[in-house]
Amino acid sequence: MTASRLDLTRTQILAFRRRVGALDERLPRGRRSLRLAAWAGLQDSMPRAAVLSIHARVAGTEPSTWEDPSLIQLWGPRYHAYVVAGRDLAVFSLGRLPQDGKTRRKAEDLAARLHASLDGRRMPYGDAGEAIGVPGNALRYAALTGTVAIRWEGARQPTVWTVPPPEIDAFDARLELARRYLHVFGPATPEAFAEWAGIALRAAVEAFDALPLTAVRTPIGDAWILTRDEATFRAPSVTPAPARLLPSGDTYFLLQGADRELLVPDADRRGELWTSRVWPGALLVGGEVVGTWRRSREATTIQTWRRLSRAERDAVEAEAASLPLPGVEGKIIVHWDR
Repeated sequence: MTASRLDLTRTQILAFRRRVGALDERLPRGRRSLRLAAWAGLQDSMPRAAVLSIHARVAGTEPSTWEDPSLIQLWGPRYHAYVVAGRDLAVFSLGRLPQDGKTRRKAEDLAARLHASLDGRRMPYGDAGEAIGVPGNALRYAALTGTVAIRWEGARQPTVWTVPPPEIDAFDARLELARRYLHVFGPATPEAFAEWAGIALRAAVEAFDALPLTAVRTPIGDAWILTRDEATFRAPSVTPAPARLLPSGDTYFLLQGADRELLVPDADRRGELWTSRVWPGALLVGGEVVGTWRRSREATTIQTWRRLSRAERDAVEAEAASLPLPGVEGKIIVHWDR
């Protein structure tokens, strides 16, 4: 870490996050864009949330885009289902493996037993767990070794299989995970990184200490950014996209604590977005979160926090109509709730 200090405003921070997150302008269709869209992983705990997150960032997204051969599913940060680039699997798995202790021993033991039991096969995780005498959910720990992949359709048990051990070591994987986090969520603190990744604070601090960082002041306190990102923070902001419908758990609002205050200053509105149960989606209009949304098949219900202009409503409806929803063949119907 460096000792220089930079003052950043809320406007600069949100503009930076939208820019690096490709939320102001969609990336062109292609595998490079898919990898960039998944730079900090795409949470897929709500079935097919990942494909909607891709759609918000990459042109030409289809319901089956999450199945692109360049992508893979795994139990990622905090053991949630994630979609990441296949070449980045080690970053989001081995990067979370503790340096030592009970959890590491458990992860390595389960991974070895699972690999031997499957012997190249794929199996529902409940059956795979039963075969080695553990609950299926326990196999999430084995994913920390970077040798376990999954496929989860949403309605059924995840299918699990093993892959070759990563060539990168755990500390280097953790450094890259920290870089990804800082680039997408920055400015950030080791505490926030530890909570997001589900790792020990000591490991998060060690990763931050090993990276070239710049200290910054933000409206919610002191934090750090990647030094190489400073120019992007200082760059003039671009015109934000008219509208984006971000799914539950999308990276842009996958925040905790004071970071939520920066994105949504109104405490009552924060309670509507980050609920105690399943989160709704976030409605992004002109670069600001201005409401929430939920869907049931072709019906999309949008609740706004302020009155939208006719042009803004048209932009939201056009975005809703473009959603690549699997299993929905008819026209998407928007219901406004305000």
